[in-house]
Amino acid sequence: MIRAEGIKKSFGENEVLKGIDVTFEKGKTNLIIGRSGAGKTVFLKILVGLFTPTDGAVWYDSVNFSALNKKQLKGIRKEVGMLFQGNALFDSLTVEENVRFPLDMFSNMTKKEKQKQVDYCLERVTLKDANKKYPGEISGGMQKRVGIARAIVQEPKYLFCDEPNSGLDPKTSIVIDELISDITKDNNITTVINTHDMNSVMEIGDKIVLLHLGELAWIGNKAEVLESENQLLQEFIFASPFLKRLRASALNRG
Repeated sequence: MIRAEGIKKSFGENEVLKGIDVTFEKGKTNLIIGRSGAGKTVFLKILVGLFTPTDGAVWYDSVNFSALNKKQLKGIRKEVGMLFQGNALFDSLTVEENVRFPLDMFSNMTKKEKQKQVDYCLERVTLKDANKKYPGEISGGMQKRVGIARAIVQEPKYLFCDEPNSGLDPKTSIVIDELISDITKDNNITTVINTHDMNSVMEIGDKIVLLHLGELAWIGNKAEVLESENQLLQEFIFASPFLKRLRASALNRG
């Protein structure tokens, strides 16, 4: 579980986050959504410790993450997996070397143990035959799966995903969503996803957090989205004519 308490963040005179209280639950896909400028990226960076809040605290289970010193942060970051928007793979390293990188940096495992863990994670993301390929030799969807394998190679308790479907076609996006959701539930991970993808919201949104101009505007799940009367949520989610028709159909059936 991750809990944000009264999170505020200002850059000079610009107050980006205005006091956010929310709990992200273990074993569920927790999605952060909102328009550009809502504060999603800043909030995610605070949750992973890249930014320090101006006020408030982030708790990882019973640990006040915001109060940790550098040595303590290094220890808890071994329990954190991160899937970056641009994959952030090393072009000069093979797929298996990219996945093994966190183990080389942070673990005391033997070479054999590392290889076994890397192979397991690549098989988990259905890339067991891609070990010796380089990122430039595989598709964008495969690169994203390599990123997921690297993010889970240390068996994290907390997983953060920044726009995991960015640049992917709809079919591949569904594969990535299902993979993240399955891994979250199978390993009982606290997963937080920053996304603009409405398919992700409707398919894997166990908990959905809507930010608007730095404030918490709505909390719910995918089943509640279609029935919500929250005006800000409606304007964001149902900007698409297709989704407007979908909502109308759901309400009529109700």
